[in-house]
Amino acid sequence: MSTAQEKIQELIDKRATARLGGGEKAIDKQHAKGKYTARERIAQLLDEGSFEELDMFVTHRCTNFGMEKKHFLGDGVVTGFGTIEGRLVYVFAQDFTVNAGSLSETMALKICKVMDMAMKMGAPVIGLNDSGGARIQEGINALAGYAEIFQRNILASGVIPQISAILGPCAGGAVYSPALTDFTIMAKGISYMFLTGPTVVKTVTGEDVTQEQLGGASVHSTKSGVTHFAAENGEEALFIIRKLLSYMPQNNMEETPLVACDDPIDRLEDNLNDIIPESAKMSYDMYEVIGSIVDNGEFLEVQKDFAKNIIIGFARFNGQSVGIVANQPKVLAGVLDSNASRKAARFVRFCDAFNIPLVTLVDVPGFLPGTGQEYNGVILHGAKLLYAYGEATVPKVTVTLRKSYGGAHIVMSCKQLRGDINYAWPTSEIAVMGAEGAVGVLHAKEMKTAEDPAALKAEKEEEYRKLFANPYNAAKYGYIDDVIEPRNTRFRIIRALQMLATKKLSNPPKKHGNIPL
Repeated sequence: MSTAQEKIQELIDKRATARLGGGEKAIDKQHAKGKYTARERIAQLLDEGSFEELDMFVTHRCTNFGMEKKHFLGDGVVTGFGTIEGRLVYVFAQDFTVNAGSLSETMALKICKVMDMAMKMGAPVIGLNDSGGARIQEGINALAGYAEIFQRNILASGVIPQISAILGPCAGGAVYSPALTDFTIMAKGISYMFLTGPTVVKTVTGEDVTQEQLGGASVHSTKSGVTHFAAENGEEALFIIRKLLSYMPQNNMEETPLVACDDPIDRLEDNLNDIIPESAKMSYDMYEVIGSIVDNGEFLEVQKDFAKNIIIGFARFNGQSVGIVANQPKVLAGVLDSNASRKAARFVRFCDAFNIPLVTLVDVPGFLPGTGQEYNGVILHGAKLLYAYGEATVPKVTVTLRKSYGGAHIVMSCKQLRGDINYAWPTSEIAVMGAEGAVGVLHAKEMKTAEDPAALKAEKEEEYRKLFANPYNAAKYGYIDDVIEPRNTRFRIIRALQMLATKKLSNPPKKHGNIPL
């Protein structure tokens, strides 16, 4: 064998070694836990044969605690680029088979390299997290590595889409990178996120809690809102990433991708003419409205199990991506509270950052009253949603279906927050408050002295409804652009979006605003 052939064989052997990560035994252990390896995950995520790996031969530089005797090629993370549906993406996947995927200085440098490339090329970056945390043997160098990653997450925010999948442990400082990214997906049963683990919690607070109870996918998708999607397994988590990216542009300078649409834009949905119940106190399902008006009934919901009184997610109208924000009358009557407000606010800001038009479907009786909400800062959380809509410069189309009362009316993309097109159904009631509450305030003295308070109350409520509990009073002032027939909603939204395609609007020059946090 010639020298050249020997060197080529050496390369082939090194590549084979690198691809084995921590070795066959470690890979078998990973599989036994129901988890895939880093390279298997990348293969599932990207278009077949598109992955180009970088830094395969990187090794750590640590000489403490005997680490100088233990080196693995790649050092616990697989990084590179490839395509999803033919579009460029950058990816890093932590390899749990190498030192439990713990973050070293060199691992951080590898991750930072692909993040820097993603920024230069204007393409999404995807992180597949499966790590035991900072590599303790490296001490401050590992912590510095985390901080380098976080700084890049911050600078990339609003410039390129950032998506994190949690496919194993993600604890301590490691949780902050996913928290800074746009969307986080957790896989049920195999992933968890927390700042301090069960042992420390027990020591400090005395609470007995399992990893799953403390930071499992179900906890973060229902109670905390930390994760946006709880996938059934690792494969579904990767499928969700592919689906999510199909609604997004590559970066903040591009428009959203257009998809061929075979769903007629003038499709009439007669069921919408009858969907609003006779009684204002009865509910209906907003999902039925969304499913009726979007292309082919397809809706990718975000945070579906958290703050269910508001619905957020992606859909298309005549092939164009939009973000949908909708009150859900079936849950807490569609009322806004702290969690619903912050859930919707962050989604609105994401859509605005990436040129995704907003379609808002309104049926909101107000903000949830009570000490629980006030002590939890509902004023600040509500102001987040108000700020997000007011700041947004993308096309904004609002449709009021039924109730739109008080401060909640303002917060849900009203005309004064620069709503471009504001439609209302004939069943809508746009007012400071409902008839019952209004009459209680306006006619309190008369009620006390009336011979028949109940009859007077009913009479005054009817009078108030005729005057204010309808869309025409708002339309009279131009706050509603048109009152539309419910079955025409799809057509009217599409026409509005087509008209708004060339919208140009910019906010006053500033370093950045100070959103109420």
